[in-house]
Amino acid sequence: MSASVSRRSFLQLAGAGLAASSLGVAPAALAAAPAANAVVDRKVYLNFNECPLGPSPAALQAMSRGLPTTGRYRFELAGQLRELLASQLGVPAERLALYPGSSDPLNRAGHLFTSAEASVVVPDPTFEAVADVAAAHGAPVRKVPLAADFSHDVEAMAAADPRAGLIYVCNPNNPTGSVTPRARIEWLLAHKPANAVVLVDEAYIHYSEQPSVVDLAASRDDLIVLRTFSKLYGMAGLRLGAAVASPALLARLEQIGENPLPVPAMLAADASLRDSALVPTRKAANARIRQQTVEWLQARGFSCIPSESNCFMVDIKGDGKAFSQAMAAQGVVVGRSWPIWPQRVRVTVGTEAEMQQFRTAFTDVLKAGG
Repeated sequence: MSASVSRRSFLQLAGAGLAASSLGVAPAALAAAPAANAVVDRKVYLNFNECPLGPSPAALQAMSRGLPTTGRYRFELAGQLRELLASQLGVPAERLALYPGSSDPLNRAGHLFTSAEASVVVPDPTFEAVADVAAAHGAPVRKVPLAADFSHDVEAMAAADPRAGLIYVCNPNNPTGSVTPRARIEWLLAHKPANAVVLVDEAYIHYSEQPSVVDLAASRDDLIVLRTFSKLYGMAGLRLGAAVASPALLARLEQIGENPLPVPAMLAADASLRDSALVPTRKAANARIRQQTVEWLQARGFSCIPSESNCFMVDIKGDGKAFSQAMAAQGVVVGRSWPIWPQRVRVTVGTEAEMQQFRTAFTDVLKAGG
């Protein structure tokens, strides 16, 4: 995906008046036309599970106001944000640490809690980063297929390796969007190998009806729960996430070092957390658009895995890689398939207009025999 700002996101910024206010240019002049040498990207990107709406208006305003202060580290903002997020999650502040994205603590856990003698246990398919990190330094990777209902097979995961060092649970799961009931995660915690740490990645929890397990991390010393602002909050490129765990586990994660957090991300996160309507509004819109798209696909004979996320997987009844390439040629970039399911392709939920373009491209690809 191009690193350049898309026309859509730029017009969102200009529409909010922020580009104009920061540059001292009239909004109409900015929105009228791109610069002569600008690259206008007209593709639809439904491949990385980003929120198509971007940061909220309040977040954009907070960043715009705070840009002159970004020459400083603003450590005080990190403390304030930590207190605010901990309060909203109902956990002690000393059990929460902020990171530049939730992939940061995920990667740390994959390195620190696994070894040649201590494997990582993961569902299959799932987000591969923690397994990749563990494998890179010689740790075994135990892959456990999802259960028939597409939830995590917690019984098989608990039994996969008595010497497991880390057990990864992505809930809702990426790429499927399927959920594992809290009671099943509690069962896993009660029956896992004694020395294993359970890492629950709740990157997509804001889109779901599934209860979080973050409260359990407030009292256990073998559980890490990850949160991120990259998904529903629309801050993927800003990089901000959090880990909730015991002080001892957080101290282990810090062994690899620390970095100051990006000031614009902290300002945007603070404003987002204070907007009580943001999560329910975006959650409802995502669910409606996702369901419309899934029903359209199912009416044409293409099954989809039930999802409570901003993505879903569709069985395209053919080569998933070839299908993704054919869709990209139509200007709609969708996700990929996983080795265990080569005919299922992940699709991110975009705006209503973007999903209409997805349906048009899907129809054209089918007509062309793609």
